Amino acid sequence: MTIEAFFDARTFTLTYLVWDPATRDAVVIDPLLDFDPNRVRVTDDSLRRLEARLRDEGLHLRWILETHVHADHLTGAALLRRRTGAKIAVSHWITTVQARFGPLFGADLPTDGRPFDLLVHDGDVVRAGSLPFTALETPGHTPACVTWQLGDALFTGDALFMPDQGTGRCDFPDGSATQLYTSIQRLYQLPPATRVFVGHDYQPGGRPLQYETTIGAQREANLQLRADTDEGAFVAWRTARDATLALPNLLLQSLQVNLRAGELPESGFLVLPLNAFDGPVPE
Repeated sequence: MTIEAFFDARTFTLTYLVWDPATRDAVVIDPLLDFDPNRVRVTDDSLRRLEARLRDEGLHLRWILETHVHADHLTGAALLRRRTGAKIAVSHWITTVQARFGPLFGADLPTDGRPFDLLVHDGDVVRAGSLPFTALETPGHTPACVTWQLGDALFTGDALFMPDQGTGRCDFPDGSATQLYTSIQRLYQLPPATRVFVGHDYQPGGRPLQYETTIGAQREANLQLRADTDEGAFVAWRTARDATLALPNLLLQSLQVNLRAGELPESGFLVLPLNAFDGPVPE
């Protein structure tokens, strides 16, 4: 198994290309669609770099796996599916998230899991040719978070970051610090040598990019949640910390695209509801 990371410095996002050198079967985890908010312009630069690697290595892209509905960048899943024929898998809890935000973004937003190809439950296996990925439900950051496991490798999305960064925030609608604590403790039961590939690296202190660690390192040194961290203490700290955080810059743009698996609205317009998370518009 070969794992290659692609880092987007604008959103601190990691996309992973995973393939079997013997069969050339491949999977992409959390592909990125570039968005310039100042020009309101969508481009496919990141996807083109990814597709170049697929061609260079002679890979057969079987599946696109989403770890969750991202709130800080647009997914490139739908465009990558259109170009390669690969299918898109996401947690079955996507329907809950779609229903939650449907009234905010308009009646044309599906609430039945469309246009994703497969809605997975905990323990389901997605077989990408010779690559069997197991879905581990790890809610907390969002209700539809999935950690994808392949052998000794975990792709945790925003549940776990590098040990010096900690965990994902839990203040999005239907997020839960209590659920995240339980989810991470579940991952901590895996062998210490299990590799962890994170969904973002914010490079605290300006350090170089890091995206791979281990369960053992997380258990011992995670800044916010070690194996011996008390649940009440974590929940209190995470809740207080999240109350100080600003909303992601691309929250509204990302949600209405990502809830459609990356399909842009048919109208050609993004909706930016006023005061969507801060109370009613003043009269």
